[in-house]
Amino acid sequence: MADYVQVSTATETRDQAVALAQSAVRGHLAAGAQIVGPVTSVFWHQGEFGEGEEWQLLLKTRADRYPALEAHLVEQHPWANPEVCAVPLLAGAEGYLRWVTETVTPSE
Repeated sequence: MADYVQVSTATETRDQAVALAQSAVRGHLAAGAQIVGPVTSVFWHQGEFGEGEEWQLLLKTRADRYPALEAHLVEQHPWANPEVCAVPLLAGAEGYLRWVTETVTPSE
């Protein structure tokens, strides 16, 4: 079984999250994405304590595609220093993981 990851980031608006999801999936960097929100975030930013509303974006891809997906998200993200994190998917339905692989495999 190939290694798979779920990648997350957040945006200030739903439209920004949708735009990032669409560009990543259209580019075959992620097989699919879910947008969750709004969510409340509590954080430190530039030395100040803050709270805000964000939209969370969850993307599924293969681990070997993560560097390209991360670069895309950082480049296209409206924030200068966005959170982009990946966590391993330890298991998944065989058909689903096959679909992820087929979807994010670059065509030769």
